[in-house]
Amino acid sequence: MTGGLRDRKKQETRRRVSDTAIGLFVERGFDHVTIAEVAEAAGVSANTVYNYFETKENLVLPPDEASPDRLAAMVRDREPGEAAVCAVLRVLRAEVARRDRSLGLTEGFGRVFEMMRAAPTLSARLEELGRQMRARLAAVLAEETGASPGDPLPRVVAWQIGALHELVYTEIGARTAAGHDPDAIAAAVLAVLDAAEHALGGPILTYATKEAAQCSE
Repeated sequence: MTGGLRDRKKQETRRRVSDTAIGLFVERGFDHVTIAEVAEAAGVSANTVYNYFETKENLVLPPDEASPDRLAAMVRDREPGEAAVCAVLRVLRAEVARRDRSLGLTEGFGRVFEMMRAAPTLSARLEELGRQMRARLAAVLAEETGASPGDPLPRVVAWQIGALHELVYTEIGARTAAGHDPDAIAAAVLAVLDAAEHALGGPILTYATKEAAQCSE
């Protein structure tokens, strides 16, 4: 088996295990399904499940998809002349436009979101993930703006961006659970982002604008 085919098979197995697990969790509740039951339903061994997912929580929130660096990366990769908030708004709009899986713009996400909120360990994981995202974003903002250690502005802006990011997921989850179709949900989320851009005008919207590269003489 070639390396490319082997990697593809691994990804297919990983996706099948994850999809099977989430289906069981939604049907019966996260705390009422064991790894052994996930393995049996997916047609693999329990060891195989653990090879792909170190913890049960990772089946729902895999670290490579639910990364604490998500918002910080959006800001680090912003275009010259682009402010931090504008970069996040741009990326989120692009994800909505392509119905990105990371946003949950897929059939049945509402039930998955409700399942996560109902499970104490997953709910705690989501809260901790949000805290880490804000902390890492604040560190990037402080470093790139040269803020002093006592300057609260990087944390304030990071909290504003983090709250907006969480609102997007909450909006998608609530509307999916209410039975709205993906196009209607996407339109509603874009309206939220437009409203946020309007509300976050002034200093926050222009904060941490990336300088253009200087041409060498």
